[in-house]
Amino acid sequence: MSHLIYDFIAIGLGPFNLGLACLSQPLHNLKTLFLERKAQFEWHPGMLISDSTLQTPFFSDLVTMADPTSSFSFLNYLKQKGRLYPFYIRESFYPSRKEYNDYCSWAASQLENIRFQQEVCSVTYDEQQGLYVITAFDTGNKRKIAYLARRLVLGTGTNPYIPACACALLDQNLTAGNITHTSRYIFEKSKFQHCKSVTIVGSGQSAAEVFYDLLQDCDQRNYQLNWVTRSSHFFPLDLSKLTLELTSPDYADYFYGLSDATRQTLLQIQRPLYKGINDSLIRNIYHRLYERSIEQTGRVRLLTNSELQEISPPDQHSDQYDLHFRHIEQNRNYRISSGAVILGTGYHYTEPQFLKPVSGRIRYLPSGKFDVDRYYSIDGGRGEIFVQNAELHTHGFMAPDLGMGCYRNACILRQICGQDIYLTEKHIAFQEFGTPPAVHEQAYQADHLPEIFQ
Repeated sequence: MSHLIYDFIAIGLGPFNLGLACLSQPLHNLKTLFLERKAQFEWHPGMLISDSTLQTPFFSDLVTMADPTSSFSFLNYLKQKGRLYPFYIRESFYPSRKEYNDYCSWAASQLENIRFQQEVCSVTYDEQQGLYVITAFDTGNKRKIAYLARRLVLGTGTNPYIPACACALLDQNLTAGNITHTSRYIFEKSKFQHCKSVTIVGSGQSAAEVFYDLLQDCDQRNYQLNWVTRSSHFFPLDLSKLTLELTSPDYADYFYGLSDATRQTLLQIQRPLYKGINDSLIRNIYHRLYERSIEQTGRVRLLTNSELQEISPPDQHSDQYDLHFRHIEQNRNYRISSGAVILGTGYHYTEPQFLKPVSGRIRYLPSGKFDVDRYYSIDGGRGEIFVQNAELHTHGFMAPDLGMGCYRNACILRQICGQDIYLTEKHIAFQEFGTPPAVHEQAYQADHLPEIFQ
């Protein structure tokens, strides 16, 4: 066991915890450690499709929204790589996925408080010392190590969601035969392109990127391409300015103060605000479909209102999967046969098994989800266990938004350090999301209105 006591240990190294590592680096009195099971930083490696971009601008990097002067900023990364001027001339706020992954890898390479190949096995609490004991298996050295920390920050991320009808068909790598999740797309793409037909299920950004990528080659490689969604249409991501104010501290305060039932209803209504497709990608898809229509007909189908009910795997007489759908609005069933299936069914949060020994120190809602407090701890107010991107149900759709990562990290550091390390904006929205205070109501009474309205 390491006898060094850390002020906090962060488990998992996605962009959010990596941002926390960057913002913690200058704090020399704070002892921190970040544990990651992989051998290096990787951000959705199966979706690093050429020309695909972030849905948020480069300002939503690891540090800028908390500390614009940080040496870990995306702009400094470009400067150090000799690409600042080309990025300026490119005139696009949106980095490619590949570039963002390279940026994060660059930042991680400069940090000394990260340990890769650390598979966390369990977290326990030592009552006598008042410390958390994190036991990890070092997959490089093939040995177990125990670390001590006063606090934890959980950044294990979300996991690919697999519909119940497909669970039995996939292995632990989310691939079996010619069926996979979009998170594995790049690794399986060449295999799928040799099939007679490919069907993509789902209509979020990832599904759209996969569809557009496969659309480029479907005529040359002569495969049928199907894109099926449960939604009524392939809806765009709403990036209008007043809508973007919903990814703000103001709206986080408002959303957090609502009842749990109201929050869950809102999340369903607000799906287009965070589950949609970039408008530019929709335009590119339509342009490509239009160009194909000059010489080609058929071979590509887009189907809406279709809920996947069952997948029948190939048998000895066929190499096709049978996908059974129900058309929601017409209440009719139909079937598609496809040589390959790609599930663009999104991601969801799953509580890590290593937390079971300390579950008594965690507060849960009746639904079984974490009871996350306003500033991201889940331990009932002690300020010892914090979460990253596990608070969709309590804080709203901004939870997975890269642009809000710095704000959340600044809040977490404030809770840990007992003071503001990085300034956090309180009110940035022009809108008022709740009932106006009573003092405002008087402004609308008749005797306060201009004479022309009385």
